[in-house]
Formats: sequence, C-alpha cells, structure tokens
Amino acid sequence: MMDLTLILFERLGLLLVVAFVLTRIPEFRSILYREFSLKMSILHAFVFGLFGIAGTLTGVIINGDFTISRAFIWSVGEGELIVSSSLVAIVIAGLLGGPVVGLGAGLIAGLHLFFLGGVGSFANSLVNPITGLLAGFTARFFSQERVISPIKALFIGIFPPILLIHLLLIFDSQEMDMIAMVNVIGLPIVLSNSIAIAIFTAMIAIVLREQENEAALATKQALNIAEDALPFLKKDSFQEQAEGIANLLYDQLKLAAVTVTNKHVIMAHCGLGAGHHRVGNPITTEIARQAIDTKQLLVSKSRAEINCEQEDCPLEAVIIIPIMEAEDAVGLIKLYFRKAQHIRPVELMLAKGLGQLISNQLKTIKGEKLELHNRDLVLRNLQAQINPHFLFNTLHMIAALFRKNPEKARHLTVQLATFMRFNIKLVQVQLVPLEKEFEHVQAYIDIIQTRFTSRIKINVWQLEEYPNLYLPPSSIQPLVENSVQHGLGDVMEGGRIEVRIERNGDNVRISVQDNGLGFSVESITQAGHMQFEENQNGGTGLYNVNQRLMSLIGDTASLQIRNLPAGGSEVSFNIPYND
Repeated sequence: MMDLTLILFERLGLLLVVAFVLTRIPEFRSILYREFSLKMSILHAFVFGLFGIAGTLTGVIINGDFTISRAFIWSVGEGELIVSSSLVAIVIAGLLGGPVVGLGAGLIAGLHLFFLGGVGSFANSLVNPITGLLAGFTARFFSQERVISPIKALFIGIFPPILLIHLLLIFDSQEMDMIAMVNVIGLPIVLSNSIAIAIFTAMIAIVLREQENEAALATKQALNIAEDALPFLKKDSFQEQAEGIANLLYDQLKLAAVTVTNKHVIMAHCGLGAGHHRVGNPITTEIARQAIDTKQLLVSKSRAEINCEQEDCPLEAVIIIPIMEAEDAVGLIKLYFRKAQHIRPVELMLAKGLGQLISNQLKTIKGEKLELHNRDLVLRNLQAQINPHFLFNTLHMIAALFRKNPEKARHLTVQLATFMRFNIKLVQVQLVPLEKEFEHVQAYIDIIQTRFTSRIKINVWQLEEYPNLYLPPSSIQPLVENSVQHGLGDVMEGGRIEVRIERNGDNVRISVQDNGLGFSVESITQAGHMQFEENQNGGTGLYNVNQRLMSLIGDTASLQIRNLPAGGSEVSFNIPYND
C-alpha cells in the first residue's frame, strides 16, 4: 500500500506540472471568469478530457498477484487493473466548467479507459462521466466563488475514488480477489486524488491572484502616469505636450524608447535610436498609418513591421497607442522594446489603460477650456449690460438738469465722463480691489445725489480698510441703483440708502439698505436668480450681479435679499477675506 501511494503521488507530480502549463494558456482564463459559450465549453471539455487521458497514462497497473507495474500505461492485459489519476482532471473540469464541461471531459477520459480494457474497465469508464456530471452540479453550490477553496476541494475529492471502489465491487466482484484489491488501492487513491485536486485548486487561485495583482499594478501605474501627465496635457502647444509625455513615459516605464507623433511627423523621442528617430521625421510605417486610420491600439513584434530606416536599430518591438480627441486620432504614442518577448500582457493592459486615460483627459481639458471661455464671454456680456443701463439713466438726469441748473449739469457731465472712463477699464478685468470698486460706487453716488438732493440721502459706512480684498467690478453700484430706481422710485422725500462694508468673521459683508417699498412676496425669493421685466423689483441688475458673484467667487457669495421689519429692504453679499 505504501509503495502504491508513493508511486501515485510521484505520477501526480507530473500531472501537476502539466496543470501548471495549462493555467498559463490565455484561453484558460475564460473558464476562471465564468465566460461560457458552446464553443468554449467544447474546447474546455476536450482539453480536460486530454488531461484525464494523461492521468490514465501516468497511472499504474496492478496484476492479479498484487504486483505493481511502474511503466506508463499504453496497453492493459487480461487480469490487470488500472489505477488511474484521471478523476483529478474530471473533478476540476466539473468544478470550473460546470456539468457540461465535466460530463464532456468524463466521456473522453472514460472512453479511453474502456478501450484500454482490463479488469474494471467498465467501472473505470463509467465513474469518469458520472464524476464530471456530479462535480459540475456540486460547483453550482459555490457559484459565488471563482475558484473553490482547497479545503472544500479536498473534501469533494474524497468521494470520486469511493464511488470507483463501489463500482468495482458491483461490476467486477467476480474478477480477481476484488475485496482484497480494494483494500490495497482504496486508501492510496483516496489520498492521492483528493490532495491533488486541492493542490490544483490552490494553483488556480495563485494564478488568479497573479493576474489580479498585475492588473492592479498596471491600473495604478496608468493612473499615476495620467495624473502626472495632466500639466503637460494642459499646454496649448502640441509640441510641449509631446515632449512632456515622452519624457514622463520614458522615465516612469523604463522602456527602450518612447516616441510621440502627430498625424504626420515625430514630435518627440526619448531613449534608444534617438540618432535616427528625430523630431520632424515623417511617419512612414504602415502600422502607424493603420493605427491612425483604425483608431485602435496595435502591436508589432518584428523589425520588418517597424520598418526602421536604420538597419542596426536596437528597437525590435513596439506598442502603438492612438491619441484620441473628439473621436479623431490626433497623434500616436509609441512604446518601444528591445525584444518582442518584453511585451507581456501587463504591458498591453497598461498601454490600453494609458491610451484611454490620456484621451479622456484631453477631452476633459478641452471641455474645461470651452466652459471657461463661454463663462468669460457671459460675464463680459453681463458687465456690458450694466453700463448702457446706467448711461441711459444718467443722460436723462443731465438732460433734465440742463434746464434747471446748467452749472450742476456741467459738473454732472464731468462726473459722468470720469465714471465712464473708469467703468470701461473695469470691463477688461474679472476682479478688482475693494478700493477701486468703492471709487466706482462713490462716483455713482455723487451723480445720484446731484439729481435727488431733496429726495434721497445716501451714506457709506466703512469702519476699516480691507487691503487685498477683491470682488467682481460693478458689484455694489447696481445694488445702489436698484434701491434708487425700485425701492425709492415712488418716494418723494426722506428716502435713505445706507451702504455698509464691515467685517463678519472670515468674510467682509457688503450690504445696501433702503427705507423704500421693499420686495413683493412673489419677487423676494426670485430676485437675483432670474431676470424680471423692467417694471419689476430687481430688473436685470440684481440678476447680473448675482451671476458674476457666484461664477467668480462661489455660491457662498450669492446675494442675500430680505425686507426690513421697519420697512424697506436689504441686499447683501459676503466676500471671503483673510488678513
């Protein structure tokens, strides 16, 4: 019994070597990830069936006098019993591939055993398909696990040899001294088969972890490179983008060379072959043209396909990654290798990930630039809307004053000219210092006070200076204008407007209060968030100011509007400020 056990383990060692080779076949991964199809099921059943036949060939033959033949099994004579290891392959086939693969592999291995003949040929041939079918159904209980654990596999592997022993006793009890034979082979085949199945499942689990670790490493590396490439991708010049990306990839990936091209010429090259892979050289290889036309990642593993003009070029293989922008290939990234064998699956996975990430970043950057451009246009349009509105009202005031008080009208004309020159300069910038904005407001107040001396009194309260405080231009003046035109539009005397600039924690709070009519119930929640008709409180002024504050500073700077308990209203906003 001990000799038989050692021989079986010795032969199973050979099978495990074959199993190790099997796990390195790319098609084997599909069964690990449950990617089933009729074609793949037939293929896997055939492969595991051959694996089962290999288990038979590496088994042992026991003669009628219980002597053991150590030779590999090519034929079986009368009175000889095969002790096969085919059940190891059949159990694995069922556990990984399900009933179809298990049954198919069992039939192939079973037919081989049947035609070999000998004692127990029927039992041996019958146990294989039954085992494959039962193992496949057993695997459904562990469908959430990609690979069953070795401990569970060890337990499952005990039953097929026991089933074989029972079939031998049922169908071949008249041959040899079967009870004595079962006593000899029972424990060795149970131990060897169950342990081999457990080792095989552990081996598969290791392969999966290796693949996942490689994928995780490639993903992490691609993400890091894509992040580091972001400053280069934001460059306006494609030449600067190409040089930055080429240097980054060459340093990070430790490649033989890296080339970045546009659709026509080389834009940057780092590494080996720099003497003839020069910037400005045209793209001449067919595979590069094909990558641009098909917009697909391509791989070349021969110098003939690379078609380098230099015969002694050290670069033998290349991965070509198209750079996509707006559904068009705008260039290529070429990752060069000294030998074709250096291109492993992890390099291909990394290259594919890099291509997608860089293309997505270019798309995002382009969208951000377009959004910033559009936002800038909107802000300038909003500013342009305020200035004509103020000019129109002021010219009306001047026209009225020329009839009543020419001196004041001339003074107001000078003030208006000063105000407009200042206002034109403000349109050219997005943020201005508070002191400049205050000069703007003060000029407007002087003009308003000149016209409405008896009706409106405007006071400005600023208790301290706020250096380095910036806000959008024309943020305060429209609020004062709103109070004049809407809040106090029907007030004939005693109108009062107060502009307050004061510290409020980490912000500077700027508010404009008036003692006028206040906002209606309908408009107070919408003022500043939508444009009203000109005859409604707020008009376009509050909306324009609010949009610029939120766009340039943030939502925390949005206008706060309320009616005061004593009458009138207050419009305020906060600007972040640190000394």
